[in-house]
Amino acid sequence: MATLASLLSALASGEAVSAVRRARTTAIVYALAALAALCGIGFLIGAAYIWASIRYGSLTAALGFGIGFLVLAGLLVLIHQLSAKARARRRAARRNADLKALGLTAALAVLPSLLKSKAGMGALLGPAAALVAYAIYRENTKPGPDGRDPGAEG
Repeated sequence: MATLASLLSALASGEAVSAVRRARTTAIVYALAALAALCGIGFLIGAAYIWASIRYGSLTAALGFGIGFLVLAGLLVLIHQLSAKARARRRAARRNADLKALGLTAALAVLPSLLKSKAGMGALLGPAAALVAYAIYRENTKPGPDGRDPGAEG
């Protein structure tokens, strides 16, 4: 049985090393392709500048390209700022879901041991009764004129 386990672990570790090698090779190839693409874009921009400088003059072409790149940078920053709130909301929602899942998992893990003892039953029934009472309270209170809970501070 021990030889089977060692054989399986050797197979798994060999497969892991192979997967790491393939991932490293792929990352290097993509990095080189990205570098070549950036060089190509740079030469295209240079060619466009040469064409514009022949057609409109060096100073006008330089001003046009400079203003164009500044506008592009401004647009990128503006789009990033506008989407920052949406990204923050998604992160908060994901964090909330993760915390709820973690709390539920912890509660389900502790539940069997709590149900075995009488003290554990009390520990479960107390907060459950408090949650039910709070739900009844929230259902029966009317929001104030500004739409807020009259019992809430703030």
